[in-house]
Amino acid sequence: MPATPAPPASPGLQGSQAPSPSATPTPASASAHGVPRWLVALLAVASGMTAANLYYAQPLLSSLRDVFHISTATAGALITLTQVGYVIGMLFLVPLGDRLEKRNLITVLLTVTTLALAAAGLATNFPMLLAASLVAGATSVVAQIVVPFAASLAPDHARGRIVGRVMSGLLTGILLSRTLSSLVSDAAGWRVVYLGSAALMALLAVALHLALPRQTPTTTVPYGEVLRSTLQLVRRHPALVRRGLYQAAMFGAFSAFWTTISYVLTGPHFHYSPVGVGLFALVGAAGAAVAPLAGQWADRGLGRPMTGVAFVVVAVAFAVAGLGGHHIALLALAAVLLDMGVQTSLILGQHTVYQLDPAARARLNSAFIATFFIGGALGSQLASVAYHAAGWPAVAAFGTALPVLALLYWLTERPASRTAATR
Repeated sequence: MPATPAPPASPGLQGSQAPSPSATPTPASASAHGVPRWLVALLAVASGMTAANLYYAQPLLSSLRDVFHISTATAGALITLTQVGYVIGMLFLVPLGDRLEKRNLITVLLTVTTLALAAAGLATNFPMLLAASLVAGATSVVAQIVVPFAASLAPDHARGRIVGRVMSGLLTGILLSRTLSSLVSDAAGWRVVYLGSAALMALLAVALHLALPRQTPTTTVPYGEVLRSTLQLVRRHPALVRRGLYQAAMFGAFSAFWTTISYVLTGPHFHYSPVGVGLFALVGAAGAAVAPLAGQWADRGLGRPMTGVAFVVVAVAFAVAGLGGHHIALLALAAVLLDMGVQTSLILGQHTVYQLDPAARARLNSAFIATFFIGGALGSQLASVAYHAAGWPAVAAFGTALPVLALLYWLTERPASRTAATR
C-alpha cells in the first residue's frame, strides 16, 4: 500500500510542541540550508556513536580468541553475527521509522542497545557474547533512522550536503571506534569497552529524547503492511537494488580489510599491541573528510561518474595493500584510499535512494542498508577464512575482486538507471 505523503520539512522540525529558542534558526545557529547547525551536529554524533557499536570488537579479535580459546575463523564470527543482527534490524526495525514517531522509537531502541551491551560486557562465554552482540547489532540501527531524519529536514537542493555532514559523523564514529576500543581494552580490559559503550548509549537515549523534535509518521498502515510495502519498493525501484548491490561489494571489501588487518598488525611482521592496532585505525579516519565532498558531488549530479571512480579507488587500495603486506606505510595508504572510496559510494548511493520516494525514506534506507550489510557480513567471514587458509595475500586478492565486480556491473547501467543515479 503506498505511503501517505510526507509532511513538510518545517512542521517536521517543529513537531506538535512549541519550538524551544535553540531550535529556531537564527543567524548564529542556522546553517545556510535552513537546518539548525546544532541539530545537524547532534544527529552526526548520534549516528557515529551508535554505528561504532558494530566495530568495537574488530581490534579485539586477537585478544578474544585467546581469552575464549577459539580459532581465528570463530573469532571473526563475532563481527559477522553483529552485522547479521544489523541486517535484521534494518529489515524489521528501521521501516518503523515511517510508521511510528521517530523520537520515541529511537529512545526505545537505544534502551535495548544499552542492556545488550551491558550483557556483552558481562559475558562469561563466547556464545553469550555472540548473542548479546546480535541484539546490540540489531538495535544499533538507530544510526539508519537518524540519517533519513536529517534528509527529511533538509531542502531538496541541499539534501546531499546535509546527509553528507551527518554521514561524516557516522563514518568518523565507525573509524574511531577501533582506536577507542583498543585504548580502553589495553587500559582496563575488553569488558570495559562494552560496559562503557552501554553507558554512552544510555546517555545518548536521554539526550536525543530531550533534544529531538517530534516528527509525524509518514504512514498509518499496519506494521505487516509496512514490511510488505518495503518489498514493493524494492520491486518498483531498480535503482534501489542496483545501489544496494554496488554498496554490498564495497562494504564487503571494507569489512574484509578491517576484520583481518588486526591479525596482520599483531602478527610476526609488526608485533603491534591492541593499542597499536587502534592507532593504525586513526589513519583510516582521514577518509571521513571525503563525506561532505561526496554530498556536494551528489547535489551537482555527479553520482554516476564518481561512483565509478570510487570503485577504482577501492580496487587500487587493495592492490596497494597486497603489495605492502610488510610495509606499514603502504597499508596506511591503502586504509585511507579504501575508506574514501567506500564512503563516497555510500553517500552517493543514499542520495539516489532518498530521491526515489520522500514519503518512504526509512523503508528505502532499510532495504538499501540491509542489502549492503549482507555484503559486509559475507566479506568479514570470507576474509577470516581466506586469512586462515592463505594469509594476507588471499585477503588482498578477495578485496580487489569485489570492487572490480561492482565496476563491471556499473558499466551495464542503462540510460534510465543513469538518470536515476544522478538525480
